[in-house]
Amino acid sequence: MEQITGTNLQTFLRHSSLQSTLSLSLSQHITFYKQPPPLLLFSFSLFIFPPNSQFNIPNLRVGTLDSLLSLSDDLVKSNSFMEGVSHKIRRQIEELERVSGVVSSSLTVDGVPVDSYLTRFVWDEAKYPTMSALKEIVDGIHGQVAKIEDDLKVRVSEYNNIRSQLNAINRKQSGSLAVRDLSNLVKPEDIITSEHLTTLLVIVSKYSQKDWLSSYETLTNYVVPRSSKKLYEDNEYALYTVTLFSRVADNFRTSAREKGFQIRDFEYSLESHESWKQELEKLMEDQESLRGSLLQWCYTSYGEVFSSWMHFCAVRVFTESILRYGLPPSFLACVLAPSVKAEKKVRSILEGLSDSANSAYWKTEDEGVGMAGLAGDADTHPYVSFTINLV
Repeated sequence: MEQITGTNLQTFLRHSSLQSTLSLSLSQHITFYKQPPPLLLFSFSLFIFPPNSQFNIPNLRVGTLDSLLSLSDDLVKSNSFMEGVSHKIRRQIEELERVSGVVSSSLTVDGVPVDSYLTRFVWDEAKYPTMSALKEIVDGIHGQVAKIEDDLKVRVSEYNNIRSQLNAINRKQSGSLAVRDLSNLVKPEDIITSEHLTTLLVIVSKYSQKDWLSSYETLTNYVVPRSSKKLYEDNEYALYTVTLFSRVADNFRTSAREKGFQIRDFEYSLESHESWKQELEKLMEDQESLRGSLLQWCYTSYGEVFSSWMHFCAVRVFTESILRYGLPPSFLACVLAPSVKAEKKVRSILEGLSDSANSAYWKTEDEGVGMAGLAGDADTHPYVSFTINLV
């Protein structure tokens, strides 16, 4: 897990001796993972984190109290949206890597691993000028992520369309003989077509082949003796040919159906067969090309979305900290990654170090006192705290 927090600087001057104590206490419970657990974002008015976990938030424009309260109401929905887009891209990457047989690698943001990006976070002034209003920054971030999500939908739809076409062809090629395409099972020499003769393709139950071989010549007049030849057999059926005079073909079909044999309509065309092969090869090439380009796009877009999301989280921590601690903005934001087992212990340390006269106002409602969490948080603490699920 990871956390972002803020500390009142005046309080820190009075409690600077806590730094070494906190660093030692938390170091036993915080670990970064290749596949990190959920992040916890905090801001505190009463303690200092180890230097390498500091989450640098610049001095942003505060605006009015009404604007902060209004923005706070919208932050939860926006965070859920950005988290969802991040997870969509991650899942798409995992699926594409699995299908492609690519060895899964750690995702990066701005060329560095996710944990390094978080612990060395630097606000992108060029993208998000700090002189802009907070709502303007949030709307800009939301718009960028929404555009990436729309692009993802288009690209995935295009890729899935090719996959669907290939799957449909594969189903025709690998299904039962009763329904599958027969063009790759029948050769030109298997078919006799002349002015008077024609060849029919017959699907015979695997267990009725003896019955077929003993009866097909008598199903109607003018059947060429010993003309039936087995071309293919699967787990259920066998594919046979039979040659007869064209003028009795309809009578033969009727008699065959009465005996439980299925006549498959088929007309061999070398041009059609070659065209089908070329179409299949092109679809396979298109699928590989789209899969590769989509995977590379996802790698890049994941970094862009994650970076935008973390800038949004910085605005969220800043907004909630101002509403919590007041002006001027003087708090320390940090990111922590305790293990699941250690989270309770870490929170206990944080609450102990941020204890103050008004801490009771920020306890959970089931403890008998306190007020609801800002921005719709389900649980409250004597510090600003958000959880971010990376996976």
